[in-house]
Formats: sequence, C-alpha cells, structure tokens
Amino acid sequence: MRRNFALTPVFIAIVFAGTLSHAQSAVLDLPRDSQHAKIIQRVGITDITINYHRPLVKGRKVWGGLVPYGQVWRAGANENTTIEFTDPVTVEGKPLARGIYGLHMLPTESEWTIIFSKASTAWGSFTYNQSEDALRINVKPAAAEMKEALTYEADDVTPTSAVIALRWEKLAVPFKVQVSTNEIVAQNLHAQLRGLSQYTWDGWDDAATYLLTNKYNLEEALKYEDRSIGVEERYDNLMNKSRILDALNKKDDATAARSKALGMASVVQLHSYGRQLQQEGKQEQAFEVFRTNIKKNPNHWTAHNEASRIAVAKGDFDTAVKEMKLASAAAPDQIKNALDGFTKRLEAKEDINK
Repeated sequence: MRRNFALTPVFIAIVFAGTLSHAQSAVLDLPRDSQHAKIIQRVGITDITINYHRPLVKGRKVWGGLVPYGQVWRAGANENTTIEFTDPVTVEGKPLARGIYGLHMLPTESEWTIIFSKASTAWGSFTYNQSEDALRINVKPAAAEMKEALTYEADDVTPTSAVIALRWEKLAVPFKVQVSTNEIVAQNLHAQLRGLSQYTWDGWDDAATYLLTNKYNLEEALKYEDRSIGVEERYDNLMNKSRILDALNKKDDATAARSKALGMASVVQLHSYGRQLQQEGKQEQAFEVFRTNIKKNPNHWTAHNEASRIAVAKGDFDTAVKEMKLASAAAPDQIKNALDGFTKRLEAKEDINK
C-alpha cells in the first residue's frame, strides 16, 4: 500500500538537502553543506544584522537554474534568511519599522524584488505568504566578481546609510538602507541621560557636543551643556557652551562663556585653544591667547612653544629656534620628537604656523 507523506519541515529539509550520505540532519547539530554566517553593520547607532546560510555554486547553473526565475527564493539556504534593524529605517526610500524580518527575493533576469516578511522563523520560502509582507522593493542586479559561497556584504557605509548586497556566483543584488541617525541618537540620549550618566558632567557635555557637531537641535544642546555645568563647572563645558551660543548667534553670551572658560583654563588647555584658533585661520586671536599663557606660565614648555610661534610670525627665526629648543628641553618625553621636528623646520627658515 502506498504511503502519503506530509510535507513536514523535517521531510522538506531531508529532500532539499539531497541525500543522507551528506551527513546532514534536520534534528541533530551536524555540519551542513551550506554553512551558517552572520554579518552585523552599524550605521550611526543602528545595527543591521543578517543571519543566513551560504550555499555553494559547485559548478551548477545558479540563476535560472538552481534558483529559478519568477519564484520566491529564501535568499540563502536552510532556515529563513533574516534581517534585523534595531531602529526604523528606509530601504530604497521606503519606510520599514524596527524588527526582525524574513528576507526573501523574487529574481528575474532584469529586476529583482526584495521582500521583507513579518514571518521570520520559517524554513526557507516553502510557507511564504505575501499577505505577511512588511515591505517589497525592486532593484536591479549587477554583474560582479565570482563568489563560490553566497555572501552578504555592507558597502558604501556612511554615518546615515549602507548598501547591503547579496553576492553569489557572478551576480550582486544591492539595496540601500538609510537611517535617521541624528533623530535616533537624540531620542536615545533622552533614555541614556536618565541613567547614571545624568550625574556626571561629561555625560551631558558629550550629548551636547554630539548635537553641536551635527548641527542638530542646538537649543537642546544648550540645555544639556547647562546641565553639565550644573553638575560641575569646568573649562570644557564652558567652552562648549560658548561654541553652542556662537552657533545660535548669541554672540554676547558666547563671549561671556568663553571668557569664563579661559579664566579657568590650564596651561595646556590655553595652548590647545590657541592652536585651534590658528587652525581656523584666526592668527591674531591665537597670538592673544598665547601671550596670556606666556604671561601666566612663563616657564612652561608650551609658553616657549608659543613664543617661538610669535617670533617666527615676525620673521625672527633665531629667536624662534631658541624658544623651540627651550620648549623641547622642558617638554614630556612623548612630545620631544615633535618639538625637535619643529626646530629643524625653523632652522630651515620654514614658517611652522602655516
């Protein structure tokens, strides 16, 4: 009598595996022909994770053969290929909520449909149901270098995006994922600053610095900096406050905050600020800071460094060389090589301020 076999996952797995002589098992943990792999790419603070298995070409015709055109494919081997986003994203410009999705693909010779399914725990695409789609996008495949084992890679990574590409045989199938990094970070900071970091000056200062650097929500950056100053008033947070106020075009308030910061600055902090001004092309302002530092700390190595820079700006290379040698003699060991390099440049009549 003929027996009817139900298409259970175990039965499907054995059939799809080929023959039992390959020593694969649907119930035991044994080596598989298609090895398990995982990639994680961070964009901003959002993690994109692809969990998949890697079938091999093994001399077979892949596209339009092993992987038929016009049929939904598991985009890998064995269990569902899955893709996880820890925050909301857009894929090829279309929104997709955070979560774990079954990743399927519908290939044709000229265009592929990438499918993000809400069902992520199935075996392959055998039980795929279009009604469970969270998103579908269409992309163009492209010729690529030979890959024996199916591979997912993250290309063209920026602070707000990455291109995820399936590569197998001589084909690549890319799709772009974009993240609203500044918005996500700003929301995340609200949660982080309810923890232990709220009791530290640098937690609030770091948050404000991020917003300032990215020119995002400067009013909130100012509130964060005031909270930092409230925990502990320091040169660092006062100077950052002045920068935020400058960015908000509150120039008088910025000047007041900066003056207070400079009054608290250490010799190295003053020197660093002067060098920053030089790098911004504000030479005369830098020299004013250097003169203040020289007056307050005449015997410190930074003061000699600054005196050398002021001298060379006047074309007085003899004094510049003398002061730089004094700076090197008094500087910490880890600084001496750099200062000796400046001395050699000065002896060659080179302007080290440029």
